[in-house]
Amino acid sequence: MLAAMINREPSAVGTTLSEQDAMAAGEGGLHRRLSQRQLTMMAIGGAIGVGLFLGSSVTIRLAGPAVIISYLLGAGIALIMSYVLTEMAVVHPVAGAFGVYAEKYLNPWAGFSVRATYGVAQIIAIGAEVTAAGIYISYWLPDVPQWIWLVLVSAALVALNSMQVNRLGEFEYWFAMIKVAAILAFILVGLALIFGLASFSAGSRHAIGLANLTQHGGFFASGWKGVWLSLTITVTSYMGVEIIAVTAGEAQHPEVTIPRAMRNIVYRLIGFYVLAIAIMVTMVPWNQTGSSSALGGSPFVTAFAAAHIPFAAAIMNFVVLTAALSSVNTNLYLSTRMLFSLGRGGYAPQWMGKVSSNGVPHRALVASTAGIVAAILLAIFAPKNAFLMLYGTAVAGMLFVWLVILTTHLRFRRAITSERLLSLPMRLRAHPFFTVLGILLLLAISATTFFVDGLQWSIPAFSVFLAAISLLYWSNRRSKGSAL
Repeated sequence: MLAAMINREPSAVGTTLSEQDAMAAGEGGLHRRLSQRQLTMMAIGGAIGVGLFLGSSVTIRLAGPAVIISYLLGAGIALIMSYVLTEMAVVHPVAGAFGVYAEKYLNPWAGFSVRATYGVAQIIAIGAEVTAAGIYISYWLPDVPQWIWLVLVSAALVALNSMQVNRLGEFEYWFAMIKVAAILAFILVGLALIFGLASFSAGSRHAIGLANLTQHGGFFASGWKGVWLSLTITVTSYMGVEIIAVTAGEAQHPEVTIPRAMRNIVYRLIGFYVLAIAIMVTMVPWNQTGSSSALGGSPFVTAFAAAHIPFAAAIMNFVVLTAALSSVNTNLYLSTRMLFSLGRGGYAPQWMGKVSSNGVPHRALVASTAGIVAAILLAIFAPKNAFLMLYGTAVAGMLFVWLVILTTHLRFRRAITSERLLSLPMRLRAHPFFTVLGILLLLAISATTFFVDGLQWSIPAFSVFLAAISLLYWSNRRSKGSAL
């Protein structure tokens, strides 16, 4: 399969910045039907998922109440990424996104490897999120094997992704709206409980107060080391801002919709994450919230259950279930478009670049279900370890993707004219300081994964994958060169 993915020579990407229309035409068959509100909610739907609702249990356990600082640091990196991606996506609005940018401004290997990595990472993430959905459903029906739920929800979401992109976008808009509303409700109810504005348990109204932030070891219960270790997970919660660039190939008026959608998603994500986590560790002692495991459920459910709000835990479990399903839905879209781009770019079998009559890369969609198959097999044979095995493997791949995006941006800025740069609706200031800072931070985070339980083997496993596809890539290029 990997050999077939690199068996053909890469196609030209275009030589000047003014050829964005020609680049978009190279991925013909896709329909530009996604509106700005659909773009925004698809991005939010993809980003707000298991990283916050399920992965937050790990970050709280590592950092204690100081996990708030970890989310602020992650927000800083996400801001850099959002500006970098918006600049390049406005100039090159194609479905291949940063894979196309890397091929144009770095080299063909970078273009292939980042697209292949992102596609595989999203496929693995799909498996992790489907597994999470099975965990949430087991909250109500613990006696039913999880793999049964995985099969049922996966079939429904694959069918949804086979629809026209505007219908998929509309469904995802309302799907994502559920978890946005739930997070807002969680924030409001949490603030009311913390400051004594409401009480749902028997007895007089009593404010929770801020004591949980300083008790049980203090705010820095695990020191700055814990803050930094938790950053390896919190930064992945923001990995979703790149969705805007991938959807650019099907966006209406990308030069307008992409910058507006990017602004909306980034600042909303930062607000949602920081406030939600801050309220969570204030409502419930961090050593109780952080003890929630992937098998036991979401710390959001734990927080509402501890507050003795009637039926709130069951309602919140439904919300985190929809969050996981929404993330699966969006990641199916992303992996499908990235595999489609590989097929059209000459790096994958040609059949992956085919589209159906309604503009859907249906064959790439079928290939994207590999993560679902893996999740079902793990749910049958290793249910206790399935989530961490899948989630941890995807982390290293996404760190590589972000590093390539930032490196590409350095070359992009050298190539773009000052007039074109000044015309961009969003641009990163103080270049190249923030781009280089982002690269250094991501390299440091990558090195830190060796010291985080569940992530120790993420980088080694990804290194083997990257080495394998690189060897196949160069051996095929060398054999083709000698044949000419």
